[in-house]
Amino acid sequence: MTTPPPECPAHGLGPGALRRLYGPEAEADPTALYEKLRAEYGPVAPVLVHGDLDAWIILGHHENLEAMRNPSRFSRDSRIWRHFREGNVAMDSPLLPMVAWQPLCVFADGAEHERLRGAVTTSMGRLNRRGIRQHIIRFSNQLVDEFCQSGEAELVTQFAEQLPVLVMTQLLGMPEEYGPKLVEAARDLMRGTETALASNDYVLATCQQLVRRKRSDPGGDLTSWLVRDDAELTDDEIAEHLRLLLVAANEPTVNFISSALKMVLTDPRFRAHLSGGHMTLPDALEQVLWDEPPMAAFPGRWAAGDTELAGQKIKEGDMIMLGIAAGNVDPRVRPDLSTPVFGNRSHLAFSSGPHECPGRDIARAIVDTGIDTLLMRLPDLRLAVPEEELESSSAWMTRHLVALPAEFSPAKPLGDQEAAPRETQVREEPRIPQTPTRPRPSQQAPTVGAELPPAAGPEYTTPWAAAAVPAPRRSWWRTLAARLRGR
Repeated sequence: MTTPPPECPAHGLGPGALRRLYGPEAEADPTALYEKLRAEYGPVAPVLVHGDLDAWIILGHHENLEAMRNPSRFSRDSRIWRHFREGNVAMDSPLLPMVAWQPLCVFADGAEHERLRGAVTTSMGRLNRRGIRQHIIRFSNQLVDEFCQSGEAELVTQFAEQLPVLVMTQLLGMPEEYGPKLVEAARDLMRGTETALASNDYVLATCQQLVRRKRSDPGGDLTSWLVRDDAELTDDEIAEHLRLLLVAANEPTVNFISSALKMVLTDPRFRAHLSGGHMTLPDALEQVLWDEPPMAAFPGRWAAGDTELAGQKIKEGDMIMLGIAAGNVDPRVRPDLSTPVFGNRSHLAFSSGPHECPGRDIARAIVDTGIDTLLMRLPDLRLAVPEEELESSSAWMTRHLVALPAEFSPAKPLGDQEAAPRETQVREEPRIPQTPTRPRPSQQAPTVGAELPPAAGPEYTTPWAAAAVPAPRRSWWRTLAARLRGR
């Protein structure tokens, strides 16, 4: 057999014998790739991203926090990327949906970041927490109804991939009918495929259309609150932030649900602690965020000037990849990966510093409440295949469980018997205090042209309408613990 040349993608090596964060080697086993890089370079390693453009990936836990918490050294403004300035990024590069500058808080620092981030956090702070939970319960029950009579299900495609966007369509004030296409488009652009740019255009166009509709017919949803916020965001700024929220809420939360369900069904540490009453589901979810963070790596920073990190000389304009998965298993922080870290929230899954994920509590609520609802409905849920047959697929930023076949005793669907009238409002719970009035925008953002998708079905003007909660039952982990003790 002919040996491929050193720079062939089959070797995972490119110009300068640097390893690629994309291609066969990276996608086959990203964890092994990170450990090769750690062994060779230490906490910070030189790598190549799409187009064989040089970058750095941070593998150390402490070093990741240093980059996340120091925007004066490691900026979020991608316009300073050296390869942008030198014209090295192809117009069809799959990197663009994630790194091309947009009028977003995640691409801003300083006062502009405070203005944009303030609008997002203030609007999210107005979300009715009980209402969010009821949406999650309602959609979880709807999804379970679709397969509960069969006694078997594939939980990734039939549950995990559906729930987050269904919930987000309600929080943003979108018709539920938007969900399926948005799921497909959001996942595609996160994978960095050849169609990532087209998928990004579809998501953005959908959000632009929604903003125009809410300008003329506002409601009690996140989009309407962004429209009315004191920061007076432009339509393009709002649409871009909605796109960000949809993308950030979808693929990472899908991965979070899938990984958590996998742990529920397979991890002996989980079952042992559960049966002994030593942990709760929220504690277990933190273990998932340590071991299998929803985002493995993220192109999140650019060097604002020449600097040094872990002995590596980083030049102004260099891209810095945040190595979330690698940082979470840094041997200096976790010398023994078999030691449980239930409830420990010092992982990197939601970033840290001024750009810490503002939707982390919503993501936790979707996963916690969704799984709790699923297992209350199907308390004897179990894996239908040997654990070693489970497969995952990887892209340059994420690792995705392909399928999670499960079986259970057939159950009756709830149907509409659990749904209260949509006009019934729930009591509003305390909101996060609003931030003070922020500076107003100095200029309009450029308009992004795109063909608008047609309106899909009626809008829901009462996105916080209540859905009745099933009658109280003992929690699913108590049910499962009792069943385990009986074995």
